[in-house]
Amino acid sequence: MIIDIHDNKIIVNDLNNSLNSVGRSQLSFWDFKYDYTNKNYSIALEKQLFLKVINYFENENIVFELKKEAKKYSEEIEIISLNFNNLKELAAKYKNGKFDKIQFDKFREHVAQNIKRSLKIHQLKSAYHLYLLGNAANFSVPGSGKTSVVLTVYEKLRQEGKVNTLFVVGPPSCFGPWRNEFYETLGRKPEYTILAGGNKINRKNQYFETSNNLSELYLTSFHSLLFDQKEVNHFLKQKHVRAFLVVDEAHYIKQINGNWAHAILTLSQKTEFRCVLTGTPMPKSYTDIFNLFDFLWPNNEPITSHEKNIIKHNEEKGNRHSIKNLLDNSIGPLFYRVRKSDLNLKAQNFFSPQLIKMGEYERIIYDATFKRIKNYSKDDYYKNIDFVNKLGRGRIMRLRQCVSYPKLLNSAIEEYDENLFTDLTDLKNIIRQYDKLEVPGKIKYLLRIVKQFQKKSLKIVIWSNFIGTISLIERHLKAEGFYCKKIIGSTPVESNLIKAEETREKIRDEFVDGQSGLDILIANPAACAESISLHKTCHSAIYYDLTYNCAQYLQSLDRIHRVGGSEDIEANYYFLQYENSIDADIKKNIEEKSNKMFEIIEEEYPIYSLNMFEADGDAEAYNRIFKVKKK
Repeated sequence: MIIDIHDNKIIVNDLNNSLNSVGRSQLSFWDFKYDYTNKNYSIALEKQLFLKVINYFENENIVFELKKEAKKYSEEIEIISLNFNNLKELAAKYKNGKFDKIQFDKFREHVAQNIKRSLKIHQLKSAYHLYLLGNAANFSVPGSGKTSVVLTVYEKLRQEGKVNTLFVVGPPSCFGPWRNEFYETLGRKPEYTILAGGNKINRKNQYFETSNNLSELYLTSFHSLLFDQKEVNHFLKQKHVRAFLVVDEAHYIKQINGNWAHAILTLSQKTEFRCVLTGTPMPKSYTDIFNLFDFLWPNNEPITSHEKNIIKHNEEKGNRHSIKNLLDNSIGPLFYRVRKSDLNLKAQNFFSPQLIKMGEYERIIYDATFKRIKNYSKDDYYKNIDFVNKLGRGRIMRLRQCVSYPKLLNSAIEEYDENLFTDLTDLKNIIRQYDKLEVPGKIKYLLRIVKQFQKKSLKIVIWSNFIGTISLIERHLKAEGFYCKKIIGSTPVESNLIKAEETREKIRDEFVDGQSGLDILIANPAACAESISLHKTCHSAIYYDLTYNCAQYLQSLDRIHRVGGSEDIEANYYFLQYENSIDADIKKNIEEKSNKMFEIIEEEYPIYSLNMFEADGDAEAYNRIFKVKKK
């Protein structure tokens, strides 16, 4: 039996017909094609398959010979594997406190002399771990300073001549923070290029205009990367480009067969240095982590196919202990994780909700809506459970609109077309003319709080989950003479074509500027809860309304409680809540989820299997509040 490599194919020659029917079936199972003319089996070269063939022949005691190219390839694999295992052992010892202290002191000295920002000890340790490996994951909690860690290592590698540009893939909301953190960490403003949005032709041309004009920082989104895969591959393969490739908010590529994941994985072999950043590496399943390490180590398979199957099987059985032991061995050395308790930040003060009395018409609208939903819910038993869940989401959304801004009841809800007020003409008129009838109770109370903050010259962020409510808050604040701005989903992120409109980055920069005069920011957690930092000058947040989405809620909390400002100043959170309303259920539910989430976040391998990332919190609440019986 002869194994050869030719034209980028694995060739198996069975000259002596020593391969039995089982062996031939196994090759066919692996999709080898038989050539009747040359009497050999062939398939496109792929490392894991090459090793599988050799292991199979050895286990079956089938005598074989590796020809020159196959032998050379086998030796290269062995060297790569040896180097990888040595790095893993080095990183494992480091995480266990066994390392070359002289080399670490040299690294620390370099950081002290060349990095403008003074790193916290946990950031210094994270940076050295990344520097030791060259390719690593940082799973530290949000607000721990992961961006500064990467920039520190990038600068060390740049000065060593190993890299000359930083290529970041992430959500558009991270573009501004990367530019800001670049300056804050390294002390110089980078020449940067945004390769997302804008005119597609102009954007793609920029991948080829690098010979004499290479930017130090490139920023692109997962969405744009899908359309620019060919151009990005060309860019990274150029000889004069030595890129440090970073995937920020890497949980977006968790889906194993997803388009974004495929786009990222195709880039993995184009650069020597890679890093993934996310505070939520395994949002719902241990399998979410597979793509992250396949990207970091494409030639080494940190988690083998066999191990992946074991993980899937144990997850189905609920055997988390076995999975943890396996991951400790396979990827434990390859990531660094800083927990919230490691940050040594000042306390987060959660003040009891301020109970507010609804306005006269608010109460009429809320009670009528609740009563109508309760009456309708009695018929749910006769309906399909999926349809009930869809109704439940819509009905709970209507109640949430009532306690936020009653006029929102006039707006449509996607996949929900039930008219709760068909026969209630008077009620429909009240909703339609609501703005002329009264000012919401929450608005009146909010204005009093804001005045107190303004007297003390303190900045505050106001969170609401409805765009209409944010506009309402903005109108009333401006009518009182307050200078405020908002960030919502339609507020553009930075791209090449945005000139006239204010971007999220510009609004954020003005808000965090202590001398700007902009002390009030109104924001939507869905648009502003991730990547944007407000903690350097803002330490208080008001929650005008809440949803059952715990993930967005926790991310919004971290906007004002982070490394680089919260070590000395406590964060304060205030909640507006209507008496006798769904507000109380939402607050209680999200507190319970938050407490469980905080406990899980402190674990080494956190799995958020608490429906926190699901959009079904509304349906769950509907079944709970209205005691819906399952069919």
